[in-house]
Amino acid sequence: MATTAWWRDFQLDGHVVQVRKTGARIPLDGGLLAECASWLGYHARIELERRRIKRDGARIWFTPDTPRPWYLVWPVVQMAGLQIASTPDTADLVFSFEDLTCVDTARHAHLPHLNADCLDTSKSQVARIFEQVSGRALAVDPQSWTGPMAAKSETNGAHDGHVVTGPTAPAPDLVYQRLINNLAEDGCVEDLRCPTVGGEIPVVFLKRRPLKDRFANHNTEVHLLHPDAVFTALERDLIHRFCQAMKLDWGGIDVLRDRNTGDLWIVDVNKTDMGPPIALPMADKLKATRTLAHALRAHVDARLSSVET
Repeated sequence: MATTAWWRDFQLDGHVVQVRKTGARIPLDGGLLAECASWLGYHARIELERRRIKRDGARIWFTPDTPRPWYLVWPVVQMAGLQIASTPDTADLVFSFEDLTCVDTARHAHLPHLNADCLDTSKSQVARIFEQVSGRALAVDPQSWTGPMAAKSETNGAHDGHVVTGPTAPAPDLVYQRLINNLAEDGCVEDLRCPTVGGEIPVVFLKRRPLKDRFANHNTEVHLLHPDAVFTALERDLIHRFCQAMKLDWGGIDVLRDRNTGDLWIVDVNKTDMGPPIALPMADKLKATRTLAHALRAHVDARLSSVET
């Protein structure tokens, strides 16, 4: 897939970068410039490696949007030797890709598909599915809950979470969840970002940042971990059943481990996650991308093989 002109997705307005499609405005400061430089270095490495990879894999039609290079699925597809089809008529498989919380079905009935049945990734839906598969309630009633709780927007990617103390009257368009104690001994909170392929977890990104930035989208440091070093077999089975119930074929899930009880809680799902995380070292970025590419290629091949038989 040609990557020329992707920069046209952005417009410079004084000291603010505006995303043309969504209208989001991002202040142009030193932190943003450093993150852009880090991402460009990674993108350059992917561009070099993709030229050496044989493009002999399945042809994928992304709809209604084609992922840009900063979405995690883009470098993974390149490293997997898969091809991005220009039309559905030339595709072997359809990948529903739209950066919205709730979508209509985008399945092409005559083709195998990925994520076409995962239509709702709102916070309330994630909480309902998690309670269904785990038997533990993440959502709370703010009017009867006593103590701290997390209040968040239903919309994915808002990063507007904050801590409130109950009981309190609910605010419109917010969901309320139990506040998971994911605080490490050094005062940083730790999130487990798990890219999933067919319900399996090929890699885990351990994301760490100060407590004051609990709900932020930036990290002080990120470590690449093997899933077996993080989850038990029962926990991986729980995550697999959660992905099946969400009908999530590809996507990132945010998992928190409660320091008080040791329990895992799945608190967010993103079908169009970006990455790998900026703070992850370059060598680990490339290692994670290759691992995910191997997993996606195997999953796509198995999906197409099951259709043929």
